[in-house]
Amino acid sequence: MRFTFSGRNYNVTDEIMEKCEKKLKQRLSRLFPENAEAHVALSTVKQENRAEITIPLRNRILRAEVSANDMLAAIDLATDALDKQMVKYKNRVRDRSRRDSTYRDEALAFSVTDADAGLSDGRDDIKIEKTKRFALKPMDPEEAVMEMELLGHGFYMFRNSLHDEVNVVYKRNNGSYGLIEPEY
Repeated sequence: MRFTFSGRNYNVTDEIMEKCEKKLKQRLSRLFPENAEAHVALSTVKQENRAEITIPLRNRILRAEVSANDMLAAIDLATDALDKQMVKYKNRVRDRSRRDSTYRDEALAFSVTDADAGLSDGRDDIKIEKTKRFALKPMDPEEAVMEMELLGHGFYMFRNSLHDEVNVVYKRNNGSYGLIEPEY
C-alpha cells in the first residue's frame, strides 16, 4: 500500500505520517490489493482535527472523512470507517461473482479469504425501506436547486434541459451546492 499525505492548516509531521501508515497498514492491508494507494489529507478547522482518507480502487472509491479533538483519534475513526466500507464492498463483489461470472475477475483481485477478513453475508445491513417514483421534469440546475430547497431535501434528481440527461443537485456540507452529471 502506498501513501500520499497533504495538510491544510495542519503541519503533517514525520511522526504523524509514520503512525498513520502503521495504523492503515495494520488494519487495512489485509483487505486491499497490494498496489492500492491511500490519499490522506489532514486538516484543522476551528478546533477540530479532520482526517480524510481516500482509496481509489478499480471500480470504486472508498472515502472516509472524520473530525475529532485529536488527530490520531480522527485517523483511527477514519480507518474504522474504511474497514467497514471495504468489508461491505468485498461482500457485494463476492456475492455478485457467485451469481454472475462477469464479476469473477474483480473478486479474484482480492486474495483474502472470508475468514481472514471477518466477512459476513453483508445483506443484513442494507434494507431499502421505501421506493419513490416521480416524473423527471426538464429544467436547468438552478431551477432544480430551487425545487430542492422548496421540498427541504438534501438532493434533487432532474432531467437537465441543456443536454437532456439525468442529473442530481445536492447541498454540500459547507452550504454550497453540487451538481452530479453522468459520465459515459
